[in-house]
Amino acid sequence: MICKIRKWERADAGNLASALSNKKIQDNLRDGLPKPYTEQDGMDYISDMLSADENETFAFAITVDGKVAGSIGAFRQRNIHRQTAELGYYIAEEYWDKGIMTEAVKQICEYVFSKSDIIRIYAEPFAYNIASCRVLEKAGFQYEGILRSNAVKNGKVIDMKMYSIIKELS
Repeated sequence: MICKIRKWERADAGNLASALSNKKIQDNLRDGLPKPYTEQDGMDYISDMLSADENETFAFAITVDGKVAGSIGAFRQRNIHRQTAELGYYIAEEYWDKGIMTEAVKQICEYVFSKSDIIRIYAEPFAYNIASCRVLEKAGFQYEGILRSNAVKNGKVIDMKMYSIIKELS
């Protein structure tokens, strides 16, 4: 399966809602997503991403064979971290364990580094999310350490891991 990242389209809202209605996916994302996640929620998110400053928010649909399979975004940080972006992503369960997310992560990093002044992209997966950690490692991210008791998810205090990739400065 070959994946591509592309800008969001309003017609993607249904596929977005379908993927995000899965508890297994929501359990690996930050809180704040509506439950259930509706097509209207997807439309609202897509509208926000399409109207965002393209030098601050790098948000894409992940497609496989032309169908939206997931979401990936890099979000510029502020102040002294203004040349750093945080990476976030998810993919529908039917596409797990196929190498698609690793490819999407490589694609967004290449895009962000070539189209902006961002020099560092980082991600903070939950420590128990071994698959997400593996995606980052396979995409060339370096493990930087554990963020102990860094979040509360589903009523449990959990650790997170810190990974980053640095733009080749020459």
